[in-house]
Amino acid sequence: MLILILLLGSAFIPSILYLVWVRNSEKIGKMDWSKVIVLFVWGAVFAVIMAVILSLLFIGVLSLETLQEEYVFLQRLQDPTIRTLFIVCVVAPVVEEFTKVMGVVSFKSSIFELEDGLVLGAASGLGFAATENLLYGSSAYFQYGFQTFAVLIVVRSVASTLLHGSASAVAGYGISKGLMSKKHYAVPYYLVAVVMHGAFNYLASAGMLYDGDIPIIALVAAVMFSLISFKLVRGKIKELDKKVTYRM
Repeated sequence: MLILILLLGSAFIPSILYLVWVRNSEKIGKMDWSKVIVLFVWGAVFAVIMAVILSLLFIGVLSLETLQEEYVFLQRLQDPTIRTLFIVCVVAPVVEEFTKVMGVVSFKSSIFELEDGLVLGAASGLGFAATENLLYGSSAYFQYGFQTFAVLIVVRSVASTLLHGSASAVAGYGISKGLMSKKHYAVPYYLVAVVMHGAFNYLASAGMLYDGDIPIIALVAAVMFSLISFKLVRGKIKELDKKVTYRM
């Protein structure tokens, strides 16, 4: 029972704290907690399930043999598996950002301000990150012990969690911006979210490509990337919120 509490708490508490932080970045017209929580649950449950199914279908349909020929240069960088790199840096970002932002799309009738898309997108992403951390954390604990589990959770609580929240917030912003302007912004901002996610995964996966100090440097860069992205998202929410205050 204590182990279950440890695993759930270490996975979900950081995401919930970040969620409160993001939601409270707004001072005027804050998004209702009920809607924020629903989006968090969407990301934690439905987006994860959909992502697993779509990823399996994507990988099953897509032929990667030709990709190995096109990306031979990666093999020269000591890449042990082009397939793994492609899945981590391309398939996962495309699929996961799609499933997370679908929750925002389903709540588009509740979007009345530009910052609403940022908040709802972040909620979905943080929920997704919580479940992902639970899965990775549980695996690390039972396979390698508490020490490895602790290190993994600390790193993921900062890096992966903030990245998921930030990227999904950007995709959500595309939804709200499109609704407010009656123009098509959803796809461009979704692609930005995919690029953000893919770039982060590439940095986090540097150990598959390089030896020496480069993986450590890349991991630090990945953490910094997540922190800066999250800071920019909160800054954008505050900026848009001030404009609402000014109009009032």
